[in-house]
Amino acid sequence: MNWITNYVRPRINSIFSRRDTPENLWSKCDECGTMLFHRELSGNLNVCTSCGHHMAITPRERFETLFDGGVFTEIDVPVPLEDPLKFRDQKKYPERMKAAQKNTGEKEAMLVAEGEIGRTPIVSAAQDFTFMGGSMGMYVGNAIIAAAERAVLKKCPLILFSAAGGARMQEGILSLMQMPRTTVAVQMLKEAGLPYIVVLTHPTTGGVTASYAMLGDVQIAEPNALICFAGPRVIQQTLGEKLPEGFQRAEYLLDHGMLDRVTPRTEMRDELITIARMLMGQPPAVMGDLPAPDMVEALPTPEKAAEKPTEKPEDK
Repeated sequence: MNWITNYVRPRINSIFSRRDTPENLWSKCDECGTMLFHRELSGNLNVCTSCGHHMAITPRERFETLFDGGVFTEIDVPVPLEDPLKFRDQKKYPERMKAAQKNTGEKEAMLVAEGEIGRTPIVSAAQDFTFMGGSMGMYVGNAIIAAAERAVLKKCPLILFSAAGGARMQEGILSLMQMPRTTVAVQMLKEAGLPYIVVLTHPTTGGVTASYAMLGDVQIAEPNALICFAGPRVIQQTLGEKLPEGFQRAEYLLDHGMLDRVTPRTEMRDELITIARMLMGQPPAVMGDLPAPDMVEALPTPEKAAEKPTEKPEDK
């Protein structure tokens, strides 16, 4: 027996020919530390199946589970000046934008789309916290105005999902100007008699909380979401006192009258369908109005109907 040929060489070959295991198959829950398989996690809308902790979800992933069959149409948003203040800290502002676009695959921190939920036409806008902290810049202001104008044109509700760290410092006063601009956009909806529903997700802070995020006809939040203007650490240092348990979290705000509901993400779609139809004066949705995403492809189309031969009475 040749030890090198029969043992060493096969062992070396097995090491170098071993296929690498993808690193994104498992995710660790930030709250309880449970390792979650990626399919199990995505199937539960990025909510931990062990403790119910709500992890981050992108606007595109949210829309795919919100709209009927995951079908929606993006709404064009006017693109503002690239770098109006020529701002630079450790990096130039355009460089930070390109890095965020590469990491997220999105153009900016807000995605606007239209479609149907439970056969109810809506317009929806969602912020992406992974894009520069979901910061509110001129593009976000333009996106909310575009969403409001589209909702008024279609005479349908606007549902907004907020997730932001506040105004975008690289745009200075121009980012703060989006607070009154978005407030005017919300007023357009109110004057048109159309519902404006806000879903506050973790975290919603700063100038976003001081403007469009708290102007909804109905205010809903995901469990344990941080919702505030100034963070709890800043307030605690200013007051010099220990803050109450769960201060500025969704459940705390609900108890103190700042929110209407705290709804888990897995139940959010049904909740929004019920509220949207109720505010639009429509009858409650029935099971026939709620096609399951996996059933949409099976629904008959005109092409399929034409291919299927018509059964004649004499054939029976």
